Amino acid sequence: MRKLIFGMNVTLDGYVAAHGDDLGWSGPSDELFQWWLEQEQAIDLFLYGRGLWEAMSSYWPTGDQQPGATPAQIEFARNWRDTPKVVFSSTVAKVDWNTRLVTGDAVAEITRLKAGDGGPMRVGGATLAGAAVRAGLVDEYEIVTHPALVGGGKPFFTALDSWVSLDLVETRTFPGGVTLARYATRR
Repeated sequence: MRKLIFGMNVTLDGYVAAHGDDLGWSGPSDELFQWWLEQEQAIDLFLYGRGLWEAMSSYWPTGDQQPGATPAQIEFARNWRDTPKVVFSSTVAKVDWNTRLVTGDAVAEITRLKAGDGGPMRVGGATLAGAAVRAGLVDEYEIVTHPALVGGGKPFFTALDSWVSLDLVETRTFPGGVTLARYATRR
């Protein structure tokens, strides 16, 4: 069975995006960007909701060709293009860059993918991840907390139907007061 990881940058008050999808609070240090690159390189399949897909696909297909791109950004763009992706959306019409589109039941498809062979998968996008969390499919959480309070926006966690017990497996501090807390789901 494949491992499913949910990890994103989040504000101290629990949002992955401020009002208006503003991500201005989340600029990573070089050290944090390198950490995210290493995490992404260990993933065999990315699972995206529409919003995160649109954000990622608007930049990373050519991120390695942008003026001033760092070596880590160049590698991130290449890894992003090369890694298989699944986008879950009923409104996206077309996907590119090693990606397939699923318009049906996201939980059923994630369950099917999780039961198959292969390496770890990462679910991204708070709405899609929320459905996976409620279905009990997420094995690990990588919560990278930035020292910012934005007062509202898109929450990291959506409402749950029941408690999820977790075990802390790693903590780390990055420049600028950013912290990582990585948890495994207690089964």
